[in-house]
Amino acid sequence: MANTRVKLNDNTTIPLLAFGTGTALFGKDAENMVTAAINAGFTHFDGAQIYRNEESLGAGIAAAGKPREQLFVTTKLNKPAEGKTVRDTLVESLAKLQLGYVDLFLIHIPLHFPEPGRLKEVWKEMEALKKEGLARSVGVSNFRARQLREILDGAEFSPSVNQVEFHPYVYKDLLPTLELQKQYGIVTESYGGLSPIFRFKGGPLDPVLESIAKRLSTETGKPFSEAQVLSLWQREKGAVIVTTTSKESRLPEYLGTFDAPKLTDEDIASIDEAGAKEHHRHFVREMILD
Repeated sequence: MANTRVKLNDNTTIPLLAFGTGTALFGKDAENMVTAAINAGFTHFDGAQIYRNEESLGAGIAAAGKPREQLFVTTKLNKPAEGKTVRDTLVESLAKLQLGYVDLFLIHIPLHFPEPGRLKEVWKEMEALKKEGLARSVGVSNFRARQLREILDGAEFSPSVNQVEFHPYVYKDLLPTLELQKQYGIVTESYGGLSPIFRFKGGPLDPVLESIAKRLSTETGKPFSEAQVLSLWQREKGAVIVTTTSKESRLPEYLGTFDAPKLTDEDIASIDEAGAKEHHRHFVREMILD
């Protein structure tokens, strides 16, 4: 179930669950964890130029020896150095990753391109990379509705994905962006989805998640965590999920999440209601400015 494919608006597909090399692995050697994740069953890997570990992501993929066509690899555009084009940065990333193409290339942070018209220019460069085949699909990350509208105006290709911090404490705030994405078939990709239990403990979600996890543990006859409940909630909202860990022992738990029963409508409503009571954002806080 974790490798179930979600269709994108350019007729490619993306696995439901990704192993990310940011956060816990940011700036660190990710080779061993990437190889372990592949051996455990992950096929989708989410990297970024700004994470400063593309070389070790590529080394981990190479060490695992899995055929390229069975993997889905993402990287993200950092702000190019003076004199560099978007294409230059992707070619450098591909060399580090030891790959001929990436499956998905994202503009990582729109505020890296604040000059009037610049974001639209960058999107045109992204479209050219898709046509060239260096990126099978192109998309964005941390975009709000206003920024999406800017690049959609006159675009040849709509972004396939918008990767954003996504959990119940930001869901209400994201609704205008999600509604626009729905109009263009842009898939939401979630990062930081476990923030309510790792970064904002003590909030109104706690008793709701605990109650649902307890019930699912009873129903399935095996331990079920609050983290898994949040992942199921993200799935029910239609999101592709990026997770990460520096502990091999957690890989089976993440991969096994989607073998559980679906959340009920009542579960989803209670999570939505509790999440709407507070607003907490951990990553890229400047993105709250629309």
